[in-house]
This record gives sequence, C-alpha cells and structure tokens, in this order.
Amino acid sequence: MALKAFLVEDQPALRDSLLEALAEIGGIEGAGWAATEPSALAWLRDPAHHWDIAIVDLVLERGGGSGFGVLQGLRERPVTQKVVVLTGTADPQVRRRCEELGADGVFDKAMETEAMLDYCVALARAAGGH
Repeated sequence: MALKAFLVEDQPALRDSLLEALAEIGGIEGAGWAATEPSALAWLRDPAHHWDIAIVDLVLERGGGSGFGVLQGLRERPVTQKVVVLTGTADPQVRRRCEELGADGVFDKAMETEAMLDYCVALARAAGGH
C-alpha cells in the first residue's frame, strides 16, 4: 500500500510540484491538501481520512492561521503518522519551536526540499512501498 501524504500549502504551484515529485520519486500518493489551518485540521483529524505524512508550511493564506497551529492540533496523533515542516522561515528558533510542537522534521524550502523528499521516500520504503 502506497504511503499517503497530505500537504498544508497555500501556493498552488508549489503544492502541485511537491505532489508530483512525491509520486514520481517515492510512489507516494497525495491524500489531499489544504491552504488554511482550520481546513487542514478538519481533514487531518477526521478518522475517515487515511494519511501517513503531513507536510506543513508555516505561513498560510492570509487570515488562514499558521502551520504552528496545525502542529499544535496534531500533537495527539498515532506514532505512525509523521508531520514535517517545509518552510521558508527555518531559522534555529523556528526549528526549535516546531520540534517542541511535535514536528518529526523541519526543512527549509530554499535549501532542503530535496532532503524533505528523501525523508518521505525513506518512510515509504520503511513502510514497504518503493
């Protein structure tokens, strides 16, 4: 069974390219996406929805909350569900805050997108995917 990824990202072009890259290099299925904190949490907390990894941007649509709120809202999740942050604001203080809120990894969009994709591919392999 393919790993399922949910994206919390408000930039459509980036969202589409990430979903495409995950499918191409890791055989990882897109489970869905959201551009705001409330819509992300509504989907991710719904027991009817299956997901293995959530990729969360910290800066979301204006007035749409933030990735910090998504992390906070997902603190109580099964250990099998991973949450990583992919952001343009990954300074040491932001990284520490994300880890305090339960992020399994924090990646900088400008320099670490490839590392985030590698992390996802490794998860897929460990789960018996590609």
